[in-house]
Amino acid sequence: MSKYLIYFNQAWVGDHSEAWFASRGPLAHAVVTDMKAAGVYVFAGGLEEDPQDAFSADTTSGTLTFTDGPYLNNPQFLGGFAVIEVADEPAARQWAGKVAEACGWPQEVRRFKP
Repeated sequence: MSKYLIYFNQAWVGDHSEAWFASRGPLAHAVVTDMKAAGVYVFAGGLEEDPQDAFSADTTSGTLTFTDGPYLNNPQFLGGFAVIEVADEPAARQWAGKVAEACGWPQEVRRFKP
């Protein structure tokens, strides 16, 4: 079994109406319910959309410092993700496809290193 990260960049979401977004929520929740029922669910969640709500922790100077706001202002930031544990890549592709269909925007998938 391998763990895979299925995630999207907030910039990939696109512009949609509030009604459109409201219609996607139940679809995404249904996929998570299916993941749990199939025993592949590890964790899933969307992130706060305002990057100003983020903070960073940095020790590269030799001293731990915390900074409010994003580490780097960038219009491309993580919007949400799911971690699944499945037997193989074809299974990961299947779940990523379900997530992409439910959300209505692309998903990228990466396997965690063993």
